[in-house]
Amino acid sequence: MVRRTKEEAQETRKQILEAAEKAFYERGVARTTLADIAALAGVTRGAIYWHFSNKADLVQAMLDTLREPLDEMAKASESEEEVDPLGCMRKLLIHLFHQIALDPKTRRINEILFHKCEFTDEMCDLRRQRRAASLDCNVHIELGLRNAVKRGQLPENLDTARAAISIHAYIDGILYQWLLAPDSFELHKEAERWIDTGLDMLRLSPSLRN
Repeated sequence: MVRRTKEEAQETRKQILEAAEKAFYERGVARTTLADIAALAGVTRGAIYWHFSNKADLVQAMLDTLREPLDEMAKASESEEEVDPLGCMRKLLIHLFHQIALDPKTRRINEILFHKCEFTDEMCDLRRQRRAASLDCNVHIELGLRNAVKRGQLPENLDTARAAISIHAYIDGILYQWLLAPDSFELHKEAERWIDTGLDMLRLSPSLRN
């Protein structure tokens, strides 16, 4: 009986997340209420509050569903024992572009994040979470870049902190543009060239040297 209850709770959580994704995509985060999500999921508002503290917590949980498939590749580029950290980073970023372009769920959630998520007063918690996630991402990127410098894959005098922010902003910018106007270029077909353009910036830009 306990196992069944846990399974039912997990199924309810899944239903809520799927309903939230649908509602946020169609209406935007600010215009979607928890009552809207409850109705769409076929549950009570109480059921939502059982699983999530507020709407910001629900949005963050939706975003967290995208992280796991890329975790291992991200860790590989950060490992000092990895012999090809820059190659791991390149592979990770190409995979990211392919996944966003070709997987409908990944694309929808990223479109919600980039274009349908307004940081209004009720979303202050989410803004703090996104800020922390962005800064944390810079730290992990810099670890990979430092490893690439040690392996001779990037210039010895690379300003890794500035380079991490630069490549992070570059990737976000490409995704922002494509999600806004997907017909303007073919992200999945051009993924390797877009990523190599960003990595060339790290290798060749004099402004990224100490």
